[in-house]
Formats: sequence, structure tokens, C-alpha cells
Amino acid sequence: MTFLDWLHAREAVEVGATLADHFLPDQGATRGMSPPSDWRKSVPRFRMRVTEEARRIKLNLFKRAKLLNSFKWRLLERGFDAAAADELTQLVLMQLCTNGADSGIPTVDEIPVRNAGKSARHIPMLLAEADTRLADGKHAEAAERLQEVLAIDQRHADAHAKLGAVLCCIGRYGEAEQALRRAVEIKPTCAAAHLTLGNLLRDKGQFAASETALRRAVKHDPRDPLAQASLGLTVGMRNRLSEARACFDGALRLKPRDAGILSSHAWLARIEGRFEEAEKFCRAALESDSRHAGAWALLAGMRRMTDADGDWIDGVERTLADGVPPIEESKLRYAMGKYFDDLGKYPRAFEQYKRANELQKRLAAPYDRAGRTKLVDESVGLYTRERLAQGAQGACESARPVFVTGMMRSGTSLVEQIIASHPQAVGAGELEFWITAARKHQESLRRGGPDERLTRKLGESYLQLLEQHSPDALRVVDKSTFNSDHLGLIHLVLPRARLIHVQRDPVDNCLSCYFQDFAGVANFAMDLSDLAHYYREHHRLISHWRSALPRGAMLQVPYEELVADPETWSRRIVEFIGLEWDSRCLQSHATQRPVLTASTWQVRQPVYARSVGRWHNYERLIRPLLELRDLESA
Repeated sequence: MTFLDWLHAREAVEVGATLADHFLPDQGATRGMSPPSDWRKSVPRFRMRVTEEARRIKLNLFKRAKLLNSFKWRLLERGFDAAAADELTQLVLMQLCTNGADSGIPTVDEIPVRNAGKSARHIPMLLAEADTRLADGKHAEAAERLQEVLAIDQRHADAHAKLGAVLCCIGRYGEAEQALRRAVEIKPTCAAAHLTLGNLLRDKGQFAASETALRRAVKHDPRDPLAQASLGLTVGMRNRLSEARACFDGALRLKPRDAGILSSHAWLARIEGRFEEAEKFCRAALESDSRHAGAWALLAGMRRMTDADGDWIDGVERTLADGVPPIEESKLRYAMGKYFDDLGKYPRAFEQYKRANELQKRLAAPYDRAGRTKLVDESVGLYTRERLAQGAQGACESARPVFVTGMMRSGTSLVEQIIASHPQAVGAGELEFWITAARKHQESLRRGGPDERLTRKLGESYLQLLEQHSPDALRVVDKSTFNSDHLGLIHLVLPRARLIHVQRDPVDNCLSCYFQDFAGVANFAMDLSDLAHYYREHHRLISHWRSALPRGAMLQVPYEELVADPETWSRRIVEFIGLEWDSRCLQSHATQRPVLTASTWQVRQPVYARSVGRWHNYERLIRPLLELRDLESA
């Protein structure tokens, strides 16, 4: 479920056609014949029909546009001349805008001239024109009409909400967010604005804020299945999969054939390793909407693609040819990149990945190289070897926590899966605890690290969080890659916690990041030069932790050696975290558990080494990354 899934409007299309069919028999219009000149006499009775039909479905801006477009084209197909069809379509729009009121619907002659002075009485007409432009795919013109409404009435909440949705469609995300926030400020009960805002924030990687917005959308419109499904996707991305399932199930009961909701079920089934079921959900979604970008994109991640998947690439290219908003296009481009990479067509794959990242940049804040360097400098200066050896008063002595860290796409999911296959261990996924704690207590930590009160508070709170994931396991794994930034703080609070860092060939590692859709959480991964900078700073910080942490606190796992000799390294990992060896750790691909990372398919395959040296396929295209080869032996 993305912020655009609420645009899909099959019911609205059907209602538009039905309205046209209701009107035409009264007029006696047939194909090739113009309607009688006095067709306006039937408008009053027809207006009542418009209201009755529209009440059956919940209309937002886009559904209304779809209804209008369907209505107009049915008229034209049945013989209505273009001018009369335009006028009647405008009347339908005005009826929808005034919620079925019995007065105030102008004819075409009453539409104000574009350059004439406008007042509040013109707002319904401007909103109708915005819908018309949108129905024709003219998003920028629709946005202009909505801006005209706001020039007349700056507190028109619905116009702000609609403008935000339209701006999302053309990739103007900063302006879209401003419009949506203004809408909910003026009208806190505007469910549509909360929904679009929540979807946009999720696509930007702001999951907590997304959840807040989507809970408000559901609160103000509890019967909206798309709001429920969208909330489910956000809480699912926050690793609360049982809540996600409840949201998806509720949404599907309300709207069993909606492509976005079916795709949400596919996403959850994929996360949980039920790939056949996930594919069935995707196919059902595409039966409902053959141009649903999310379903096409999900299918590419179910398995390795082959030449036999020609129907898949044909479907994706048809979808792109029809025109999709930028965020939807980016998902399809990432999927196409994987398709061509799987087939060994590397230049074409890179072309798709490059386009996908260019589109993603529109959502993300620019990567701050100076800020990243400053963060590393501060960590190195604060958490010195002497400070870490000194320890902290109030530290927690629990040995339950295991931290698997490393660069994104370095093999952390594989190591977590190996540990989670042990009967006395559990994988908790990527927890946000230490990222949030470091941000919240940033100022006090900069003054010398955590004091006794904060140390005790953080330790107790973190153990309570692990208890929620498993009350019984001897070891619980937190594999947030961003914990790499906070290992000094983590060690002071939890000195007996085991820290595992996974190291992968830097060029392979960064290339894999560039090829991955991280949903806005890794702005450094959308540009090869930014990636190279981020990796160097990551490498500098990890080198510091290796020298500053007490001997034996951190295990370095080379990814290439792990996949070449999984038994030796699996035994070392299990021994390092203080557990007895269990042979099930060698069958980690068979372990049934949710894997909420980009590696959800890979970790369920027997350990393989085909990704080692993958960068050679792209050597001519990735010059900024090749400079990282000098770090291989560092």
C-alpha cells in the first residue's frame, strides 16, 4: 500500500458509466446521433440520480476524476456531441462538489472567464476544473486550479488536501507535505489529508510520523479500508507484524478485490517467507488492476527472474507506458533492474537502477557529507579506549542482547538468521531503540556519555523491549545496521552484550546498496559518490570501535569467508555469543521466521557465494566506488 493506492477507483469508473447509461435512455441518444437540443430539461431529475449513485462509494479527488472521465467517455461513445458532453460533465462535477444540493449548479454559460476577478462563489467551479484536468492527466494544471482556490480562501482545507495529493503525483513532495500539513491544521478531521500525509511520510522513511498520521486517518474514517491497509503497512515496517495482519484482514473484508490491499497481503506473506501465497496475492491484485505498480514490483522480489518471465517485463513496460507517478515508477525501475541483473544484462540493469535512484532523490533530504563526518569525529573523540575501559555506573550486566551490525547489505541478515536458527536464540529484527535514544539524549551524551541515571534507564528500557520479543530466549538479536554508529554507547550501557560486525567487500557492498529500494531511510545510497563517502566514514568508525572496545567485545565476520565456509564461521558466531553449538544453525534457510529486510528472499536460500565479486559486472559504470578498493586490506 503506497500513498497512491487510494487513487485506484474501479467503482468510481463503473458509477460514471452507470450515470451516463441512466441519462442516455431518457434522451434517446444512440451511436452516431446527437442528443436532442432540449436535453437540459432532464437535468433536475438526473441530479438526484448523481447524488444517489455517488453516495454508494466514498469519493476523493481522484475517484471523482475517474468517475467524471468514465461518464464523459460513455456519453461520447453513445453519440453525445463533444460540447454537450463537456457541459453535462461540468454539471455532474458541480453536483458532486455541492454534495447534491438542489441549487447553484451553473451551465457552461455561467462559468466565469479565466482572467475575471474571482470570489468564493467561484470555488466549486475551480474545484470542478481541477478534477477535469486531473481526469485528463494534467496534474500541473489541476494544481494551478487548486492554487486559485487557495488564493481566494487560504483556509480551504479540502483544497489543501487535494493539492497535496496532486503534488505527490508529480513528485513535488516538499510542497505536497506542506499542503497536507496545512490541511490537517485547518481541519483536523480531514481523513483524506491524514491518509495521504501518512503514506508520503512512510515513503520518506519517517515511520513513526507516518503511523501517527495514519492512525488519525483511521480514527476519522474508520470504515475506509485503504486507510486501514496503509496503517498496516506502516506498523509492519516497524516490525509489528501481528498488528499489520489485523489491519490487512480488516481492510480485505471491507474491500476484497482492491489491488492495493491485496498487494499489502502479498508484502506480508513475502516477509514471512510464504512466497507462493505472496505470488497468488500479487496475481489477484493484477487481475483487479493490471497496472498496479506495487504488485508488479513485489513479484520481482519473490525469486530469481529468468527468460521465461517475459510476461512480467511486458506488464511492467505497459504500466510505465500508461504513465505512473514518480514514486511508483521508482519501484518499477528497481524491479526492472533486478530483472535485467538476474538475466545477466548488466548495462540495462544499471540504467534502470540509476533511474530509480534519481526518482528516489526527490523524496529524500540531500545527504550531508559534512554532517556525517562530524558525527564520526564526535564519536571517536567521545568514546575513547580509556572512556570505554572505564565503564559506566548503573550499567546492565545482562548477556541477552546480541548486536549484529555492519553496512547495509553487508550480510547482517544472514548472520542474524544463523543465530535465530539456534533454539535458544531469537532474532528481533532491526530495532529503533538506540537510534532514538542517541537522538533524544544527544546533548547530554556529548557532555561525556551517559550518567548513572541515564545508563540505568536505557539498560532497563532496552531489556524490557527484548522481553516483548521473547521472554525465554537466552539471546535476542538486534540487527539494526545503524547501531554501528552507537556501539560506544551500547557497550557502556550493556558491557556484556556481544557485538558482531559483518564486513563485506566495499565495492560489492555499496553496489548492492545502490541497487536496493530503502524507502527513503538511506539518502546516501542514491548516489555513487555519496555512497563512497558514507562507506569511508563507516569504515573509519568501525576501525575505531575495533581498537577502542575491550578485547573480545566484538567479533569481525568477513562475509566472503562466511559464505565460502559457513560451518566454520557459524560455529565461531555461536561460540562467541556464549551458546552451545546446534546443527540447525547450518540449516538457517529452513528457519521459519519473519525477515523484515531487503534480504527476505536471500536468507531463505541455502548459503551461496554468487554475490561475491558481483561488482566486476558493472566495473565500467561505477567509477566512484572503485576508489574503495584501497580499503579491502585496511
